[in-house]
Amino acid sequence: MMILAEQDLVLQLKNPDTRDHAFDHLVRHYQRMLYFHIRRLVIDHNDADDVLQNTFLKAWRYIERFRGEAALKTWLYRIATNEALSFLKSRNRQMHQDVDNIQNDLKHSLEQGRYIDGDEIQMALQKAILTLPERQRAVFNMRYFDEMKYDEISEVLEVSVGSLKASYHHAVKKIEKSLASND
Repeated sequence: MMILAEQDLVLQLKNPDTRDHAFDHLVRHYQRMLYFHIRRLVIDHNDADDVLQNTFLKAWRYIERFRGEAALKTWLYRIATNEALSFLKSRNRQMHQDVDNIQNDLKHSLEQGRYIDGDEIQMALQKAILTLPERQRAVFNMRYFDEMKYDEISEVLEVSVGSLKASYHHAVKKIEKSLASND
């Protein structure tokens, strides 16, 4: 698959005559990356698929508003992150459960799903990540798994780099403490 230059892709997305083809290209190029980003937040495969679909629907609907001040990838990550966090908040409200019960449900989904191949260390890490507050989990995932730079994450979450560094540091400490207590 030929990768279009981002600027060309955006122009094609905004042109009614080339929009369908360009959007198909956008989906094929970013689908896998966004899916795993969302999956690490919502855990469940079906939920991740739903959130990914909503992400692309919003991208389609609002492409005309994309000003190019950030990279297209960053803009898509922002939509995906906001959709995932909104999904989690909505589910939490619907379930009327406390945080511990929700985290236990997520851990159960993690254990039952094929998200991890059974590797105990990976499972312990994922369980530790689930203990983080949702936004802190998003910061940790983008930095650790997606290897995004702080300035990219800052654009996605619209918070300062200093705040992100502190959030990531606190997340790492919580994960280390959780992993140490499991020994």
